[in-house]
Amino acid sequence: MVAFLKSDLFLRFLGGFVIGTAGMIALQPSDPPALVSPAMAASANAAPDASPADAAL
Repeated sequence: MVAFLKSDLFLRFLGGFVIGTAGMIALQPSDPPALVSPAMAASANAAPDASPADAAL
C-alpha cells in the first residue's frame, strides 16, 4: 500500500484532482445564475379573442 501511495501513477492521479479543483474554484462565476425569470404570466384579459374564421385553421 505504501509503495502504491509513493508511485508515480498515484501522484499523477492525485495531481490531476488538485489541478481540477483549483480550476473549478478559479473559474467560478462571480454572480450566481438566475434560475427563474422575473416575467409574469399573461392574464386572460391580455389574450386576443379568437374569431370564428381563425378557429378553422
